[in-house]
Amino acid sequence: MYIIPAIDILDGKVVRLTEGDYNQKTVYDVSIAEMIETYRSNGTEFIHIIDLNGAKGDFSNQKALFEVIKKTDMRVQYGGGIRTIKQVTDLLDAGIHRVIVGTQAITNPDFLQELSKEVGKKYDYANRIVIAIDVLDEVIKYSGWMESSPIKLMDYVDKCLQLGFFRFLCTDINKDGKLGGAAVELYKKLLEHSPFIKLIASGGVSSMKDIEELDKYDIRSVVVGKAIYENRITIDQIKEWNLKQMTSL
Repeated sequence: MYIIPAIDILDGKVVRLTEGDYNQKTVYDVSIAEMIETYRSNGTEFIHIIDLNGAKGDFSNQKALFEVIKKTDMRVQYGGGIRTIKQVTDLLDAGIHRVIVGTQAITNPDFLQELSKEVGKKYDYANRIVIAIDVLDEVIKYSGWMESSPIKLMDYVDKCLQLGFFRFLCTDINKDGKLGGAAVELYKKLLEHSPFIKLIASGGVSSMKDIEELDKYDIRSVVVGKAIYENRITIDQIKEWNLKQMTSL
Protein backbone atom coordinates (compact mmCIF):
# COMPACT_ATOMS: atom_id res chain seq x y z
CA MET A 1 0.00 0.00 0.00
CA TYR A 2 1.36 3.37 -1.05
CA ILE A 3 0.91 6.73 0.64
CA ILE A 4 -0.18 9.52 -1.72
CA PRO A 5 0.10 13.06 -0.30
CA ALA A 6 -2.92 15.28 -0.97
CA ILE A 7 -3.17 18.91 -2.02
CA ASP A 8 -6.68 20.39 -1.91
CA ILE A 9 -7.19 23.77 -3.59
CA LEU A 10 -9.96 26.27 -2.77
CA ASP A 11 -9.95 29.83 -4.11
CA GLY A 12 -6.34 29.36 -5.19
CA LYS A 13 -5.16 28.38 -1.69
CA VAL A 14 -4.02 25.10 -0.16
CA VAL A 15 -6.70 24.03 2.32
CA ARG A 16 -8.19 21.07 4.16
CA LEU A 17 -11.89 20.73 4.89
CA THR A 18 -13.53 19.02 7.86
CA GLU A 19 -16.29 16.54 6.92
CA GLY A 20 -16.38 18.07 3.44
CA ASP A 21 -17.80 21.34 4.80
CA TYR A 22 -16.57 24.34 2.80
CA ASN A 23 -17.28 26.51 5.85
CA GLN A 24 -14.98 24.38 8.00
CA LYS A 25 -11.69 24.90 6.24
CA THR A 26 -8.12 25.25 7.37
CA VAL A 27 -6.01 27.45 5.08
CA TYR A 28 -2.27 26.76 4.94
CA ASP A 29 0.30 29.46 4.28
CA VAL A 30 1.95 27.72 1.36
CA SER A 31 1.45 27.88 -2.41
CA ILE A 32 0.49 24.98 -4.65
CA ALA A 33 3.87 25.14 -6.39
CA GLU A 34 5.71 25.14 -3.05
CA MET A 35 3.83 22.08 -1.83
CA ILE A 36 4.50 20.17 -5.03
CA GLU A 37 8.19 21.08 -4.90
CA THR A 38 8.41 20.06 -1.23
CA TYR A 39 7.10 16.60 -2.07
CA ARG A 40 9.18 16.28 -5.24
CA SER A 41 12.45 17.33 -3.58
CA ASN A 42 11.90 14.80 -0.81
CA GLY A 43 11.56 11.86 -3.14
CA THR A 44 7.78 11.69 -3.50
CA GLU A 45 6.73 10.76 -7.03
CA PHE A 46 2.93 10.72 -6.71
CA ILE A 47 0.52 13.43 -5.54
CA HIS A 48 -3.25 13.76 -5.28
CA ILE A 49 -4.68 17.15 -6.29
CA ILE A 50 -8.32 18.14 -5.85
CA ASP A 51 -9.83 21.38 -7.15
CA LEU A 52 -12.55 22.02 -4.57
CA ASN A 53 -13.94 24.93 -6.56
CA GLY A 54 -14.22 22.69 -9.61
CA ALA A 55 -16.14 20.14 -7.56
CA LYS A 56 -18.87 22.79 -7.19
CA GLY A 57 -18.79 23.80 -10.86
CA ASP A 58 -16.52 26.84 -10.38
CA PHE A 59 -13.51 26.53 -12.68
CA SER A 60 -11.68 29.70 -11.61
CA ASN A 61 -8.72 27.70 -10.26
CA GLN A 62 -8.09 25.54 -13.27
CA LYS A 63 -5.93 27.72 -15.50
CA ALA A 64 -3.43 28.58 -12.75
CA LEU A 65 -3.56 25.06 -11.37
CA PHE A 66 -2.75 23.42 -14.68
CA GLU A 67 0.12 25.84 -15.28
CA VAL A 68 1.68 24.49 -12.08
CA ILE A 69 0.89 20.84 -12.86
CA LYS A 70 2.40 21.10 -16.36
CA LYS A 71 5.75 22.10 -14.85
CA THR A 72 6.13 19.03 -12.65
CA ASP A 73 7.32 15.57 -13.64
CA MET A 74 5.46 13.99 -10.71
CA ARG A 75 2.60 11.59 -11.29
CA VAL A 76 -0.63 13.44 -10.56
CA GLN A 77 -3.98 11.98 -9.53
CA TYR A 78 -6.41 14.81 -10.31
CA GLY A 79 -10.06 15.48 -9.59
CA GLY A 80 -12.60 18.23 -9.20
CA GLY A 81 -15.01 19.44 -11.85
CA ILE A 82 -14.52 16.71 -14.44
CA ARG A 83 -17.79 16.97 -16.38
CA THR A 84 -17.17 15.67 -19.91
CA ILE A 85 -15.62 12.69 -21.67
CA LYS A 86 -13.35 15.08 -23.54
CA GLN A 87 -12.02 16.53 -20.29
CA VAL A 88 -11.09 13.04 -19.13
CA THR A 89 -9.35 12.03 -22.34
CA ASP A 90 -7.64 15.42 -22.75
CA LEU A 91 -6.21 15.15 -19.23
CA LEU A 92 -4.97 11.60 -19.82
CA ASP A 93 -3.54 12.56 -23.21
CA ALA A 94 -1.78 15.52 -21.56
CA GLY A 95 -0.01 13.20 -19.13
CA ILE A 96 -2.14 13.36 -15.99
CA HIS A 97 -1.46 9.95 -14.48
CA ARG A 98 -4.96 9.36 -13.11
CA VAL A 99 -8.22 11.27 -13.52
CA ILE A 100 -10.90 11.11 -10.83
CA VAL A 101 -14.53 11.17 -11.91
CA GLY A 102 -17.28 11.67 -9.38
CA THR A 103 -20.37 13.84 -9.74
CA GLN A 104 -20.91 13.35 -13.46
CA ALA A 105 -20.65 9.59 -13.15
CA ILE A 106 -23.46 9.64 -10.58
CA THR A 107 -25.81 12.25 -12.04
CA ASN A 108 -25.55 11.32 -15.73
CA PRO A 109 -26.72 7.72 -16.29
CA ASP A 110 -24.90 7.46 -19.62
CA PHE A 111 -21.58 9.03 -18.63
CA LEU A 112 -19.75 5.92 -17.46
CA GLN A 113 -20.99 3.84 -20.37
CA GLU A 114 -19.79 6.46 -22.86
CA LEU A 115 -16.51 6.84 -20.98
CA SER A 116 -16.01 3.08 -21.02
CA LYS A 117 -16.32 3.01 -24.80
CA GLU A 118 -13.94 5.94 -25.21
CA VAL A 119 -11.16 4.80 -22.87
CA GLY A 120 -11.38 1.29 -24.29
CA LYS A 121 -9.81 2.64 -27.46
CA LYS A 122 -6.48 3.32 -25.74
CA TYR A 123 -4.20 0.98 -23.83
CA ASP A 124 -4.30 1.27 -20.02
CA TYR A 125 -6.67 4.25 -19.94
CA ALA A 126 -9.24 2.31 -17.87
CA ASN A 127 -6.55 1.72 -15.25
CA ARG A 128 -5.99 5.48 -15.08
CA ILE A 129 -9.63 6.32 -14.35
CA VAL A 130 -10.48 6.60 -10.65
CA ILE A 131 -14.12 6.41 -9.59
CA ALA A 132 -14.72 8.63 -6.56
CA ILE A 133 -17.08 7.25 -3.95
CA ASP A 134 -17.68 9.84 -1.24
CA VAL A 135 -19.77 8.28 1.51
CA LEU A 136 -21.68 9.62 4.51
CA ASP A 137 -23.25 6.84 6.57
CA GLU A 138 -23.08 4.63 3.45
CA VAL A 139 -24.97 7.23 1.37
CA ILE A 140 -23.08 8.39 -1.73
CA LYS A 141 -22.57 12.17 -1.83
CA TYR A 142 -21.61 14.34 -4.81
CA SER A 143 -21.26 17.98 -5.99
CA GLY A 144 -18.68 18.80 -3.37
CA TRP A 145 -20.46 16.45 -0.94
CA MET A 146 -23.53 18.72 -0.90
CA GLU A 147 -25.99 16.36 -2.65
CA SER A 148 -27.07 12.79 -1.90
CA SER A 149 -27.53 9.99 -4.42
CA PRO A 150 -30.30 7.38 -4.20
CA ILE A 151 -27.91 4.77 -5.67
CA LYS A 152 -26.90 2.14 -3.12
CA LEU A 153 -23.16 1.95 -2.50
CA MET A 154 -22.59 -1.66 -3.52
CA ASP A 155 -24.91 -1.37 -6.53
CA TYR A 156 -22.83 1.55 -7.76
CA VAL A 157 -19.60 -0.42 -7.35
CA ASP A 158 -21.14 -3.30 -9.32
CA LYS A 159 -22.23 -0.95 -12.11
CA CYS A 160 -18.73 0.49 -12.43
CA LEU A 161 -17.14 -2.95 -12.48
CA GLN A 162 -19.51 -4.12 -15.21
CA LEU A 163 -18.35 -1.20 -17.35
CA GLY A 164 -14.68 -2.02 -16.83
CA PHE A 165 -13.77 0.47 -14.10
CA PHE A 166 -12.03 -1.09 -11.13
CA ARG A 167 -10.05 1.65 -9.37
CA PHE A 168 -12.02 3.40 -6.62
CA LEU A 169 -11.20 6.32 -4.32
CA CYS A 170 -13.40 5.92 -1.25
CA THR A 171 -13.73 8.74 1.28
CA ASP A 172 -15.75 8.41 4.47
CA ILE A 173 -16.97 11.98 4.97
CA ASN A 174 -17.54 11.34 8.67
CA LYS A 175 -13.80 10.77 8.99
CA ASP A 176 -12.45 13.35 6.58
CA GLY A 177 -10.27 16.09 8.04
CA LYS A 178 -10.89 15.01 11.64
CA LEU A 179 -7.68 13.01 12.24
CA GLY A 180 -9.73 10.39 14.06
CA GLY A 181 -8.64 7.28 12.21
CA ALA A 182 -9.51 5.78 8.84
CA ALA A 183 -12.79 4.09 7.85
CA VAL A 184 -11.46 0.55 8.14
CA GLU A 185 -14.89 -1.08 8.50
CA LEU A 186 -16.18 0.62 5.35
CA TYR A 187 -13.16 -0.53 3.35
CA LYS A 188 -13.53 -4.07 4.67
CA LYS A 189 -17.17 -4.12 3.47
CA LEU A 190 -16.16 -2.91 0.02
CA LEU A 191 -13.39 -5.49 -0.30
CA GLU A 192 -15.59 -8.30 0.97
CA HIS A 193 -18.19 -7.34 -1.64
CA SER A 194 -15.67 -6.94 -4.47
CA PRO A 195 -12.26 -8.42 -3.59
CA PHE A 196 -10.67 -7.51 -6.92
CA ILE A 197 -11.19 -3.75 -6.89
CA LYS A 198 -8.17 -1.49 -6.63
CA LEU A 199 -9.12 0.54 -3.58
CA ILE A 200 -7.68 3.90 -2.60
CA ALA A 201 -8.51 4.91 0.98
CA SER A 202 -9.06 8.54 1.97
CA GLY A 203 -10.06 10.38 5.12
CA GLY A 204 -9.24 10.33 8.81
CA VAL A 205 -5.62 9.16 8.73
CA SER A 206 -3.85 10.73 11.72
CA SER A 207 -0.65 8.74 12.19
CA MET A 208 1.54 5.96 10.87
CA LYS A 209 -0.44 3.60 13.14
CA ASP A 210 -3.49 4.28 10.98
CA ILE A 211 -1.38 3.51 7.91
CA GLU A 212 -0.25 0.24 9.45
CA GLU A 213 -3.86 -0.71 10.24
CA LEU A 214 -4.97 -0.06 6.65
CA ASP A 215 -2.03 -2.07 5.37
CA LYS A 216 -3.53 -5.21 6.91
CA TYR A 217 -6.10 -5.25 4.10
CA ASP A 218 -5.82 -5.32 0.32
CA ILE A 219 -5.93 -1.54 -0.03
CA ARG A 220 -3.71 -0.37 -2.89
CA SER A 221 -2.97 3.16 -1.66
CA VAL A 222 -4.06 5.79 0.84
CA VAL A 223 -4.42 9.53 0.38
CA VAL A 224 -3.06 11.58 3.29
CA GLY A 225 -3.53 15.32 3.68
CA LYS A 226 -4.22 16.98 7.00
CA ALA A 227 -1.96 14.63 8.97
CA ILE A 228 0.96 15.91 6.90
CA TYR A 229 0.06 19.59 7.29
CA GLU A 230 -0.44 19.13 11.04
CA ASN A 231 2.92 17.31 11.35
CA ARG A 232 1.34 14.05 12.47
CA ILE A 233 3.06 12.25 9.58
CA THR A 234 6.34 13.53 8.13
CA ILE A 235 7.42 13.51 4.51
CA ASP A 236 10.43 11.42 5.57
CA GLN A 237 8.07 8.79 7.00
CA ILE A 238 6.12 8.73 3.75
CA LYS A 239 9.32 8.37 1.74
CA GLU A 240 10.58 5.53 3.95
CA TRP A 241 7.24 3.72 3.84
CA ASN A 242 6.88 3.97 0.07
CA LEU A 243 10.45 2.82 -0.53
CA LYS A 244 9.79 -0.29 1.56
CA GLN A 245 6.64 -0.99 -0.45
CA MET A 246 8.66 -0.80 -3.66
CA THR A 247 11.39 -3.14 -2.44
CA SER A 248 8.83 -5.71 -1.26
CA LEU A 249 7.28 -6.12 -4.71
